[in-house]
Amino acid sequence: MADVITLGWRERLALPQFGIASLKAKLDTGARSSSLHVDQLETFTRDGQTWLRFMVGLGRRAVRQVQCEAPACDRRVVVDTGGGRSERWFIRTEVMLAGERFEVDINLTDRRHMLFPMLLGRTALVGRFTVDPARSYTLPKYAHTMVDKP
Repeated sequence: MADVITLGWRERLALPQFGIASLKAKLDTGARSSSLHVDQLETFTRDGQTWLRFMVGLGRRAVRQVQCEAPACDRRVVVDTGGGRSERWFIRTEVMLAGERFEVDINLTDRRHMLFPMLLGRTALVGRFTVDPARSYTLPKYAHTMVDKP
């Protein structure tokens, strides 16, 4: 376990596939899957595969938005903290956090009433990070070296 990095319960991460250098995220060991707040989610077909087009808000109050596209990797039922069940689309994308770059499945949903646009669940954290609930924002604001969108 010497290779596991300890982070706070909230951190900033990057989503390089979408050109997003810094996005606030809650690291939640109680949630199985990861979630991203999106607006204007629509499906379309490209080369016989289902793709998703959506907007991700950046900055305070999500004043600036980035249009994103990604192939859908799944659609399944997710149970939220209140026990409510909803069917959600999932994408698989790279996340950059604490110098680590890794792929994670993320469900796309409406999180506008949550404090964080992104929730990183335990399946993304396991084996990579531990979470110290007494700490937060342990990394510099722009700790991620960004690459341009492909």
